[in-house]
Amino acid sequence: MSDQIAGRSGFTPAYLDRVGSSFTDFLGTVAPDLLPGRRPVPAVPMGDMAPHGTTIVAATFDGGVLMGGDRRATMGNLISSRDIEKVYAADSWSVIGIAGAAGIAIEMVRLYQVELEHYEKIEGMVLSLDGKANRLAAMIRGNLGAAMQGLAVVPLFAGYDLDAAEGVSPGRIFSYDVTGGNYEERGYASVGSGSLFARSSLKKTWRPGLSADAATRSLVEALYDAADDDSATGGPDSVRRLYPILYRIDAEGAVRLTDDEVAEIAASITADRSAGAANREA
Repeated sequence: MSDQIAGRSGFTPAYLDRVGSSFTDFLGTVAPDLLPGRRPVPAVPMGDMAPHGTTIVAATFDGGVLMGGDRRATMGNLISSRDIEKVYAADSWSVIGIAGAAGIAIEMVRLYQVELEHYEKIEGMVLSLDGKANRLAAMIRGNLGAAMQGLAVVPLFAGYDLDAAEGVSPGRIFSYDVTGGNYEERGYASVGSGSLFARSSLKKTWRPGLSADAATRSLVEALYDAADDDSATGGPDSVRRLYPILYRIDAEGAVRLTDDEVAEIAASITADRSAGAANREA
């Protein structure tokens, strides 16, 4: 196609000649400066100057997988936000939770959502769950330079595997490191500053074959425990009506639980623990 024809259509040949299914690769050719990992970063640590997301948890259940995250973001020793959203639907069958530099992480999530949608439109089919996990790994690897300056993004990814063999759990979880390393987790996983406490909680409450309701309570309890020991993790706040964001992904797709549903679970946990404390004092 000639430049003249391209000019009349308003697009350069780069927009019309490419047939690849990766939007990130396309953007790297036509506008590389728009990719988070391609931007120059100062040669000094920047970690304490940007808001950071904290604790994300995920767990499988009988028929799918759940992911949840608290609402607090910190900047050094300060709370920079009490109502940030850290868990997003990546597409109809998967979700992504962010921990690390919040601004870069949110931008990466939006780019990732476009990446999956672009693939589906170009190929006419949904990318496999393993393919989605690998695409995300490549995007994280592209942010390595910023990560070395304290602006790391370390997400948690989970989804429903449409290609799962019969008898194999369709709910799967993937964790990452700052270099883009991709690791499939078994049963449950956590990431962020409160992940140690959340994982310890999940270790005691999660078991194979849990129902969706039981696994949901297990996740909320893990975030409750993380907030109890980690100052960067925000617990359920009934005064401001700020509750963890939870997504359930099963054969019906990815669905976000309502605040009322999560509030009811949080209230039940608080009541049970208050009763336990009263019994110990008695």
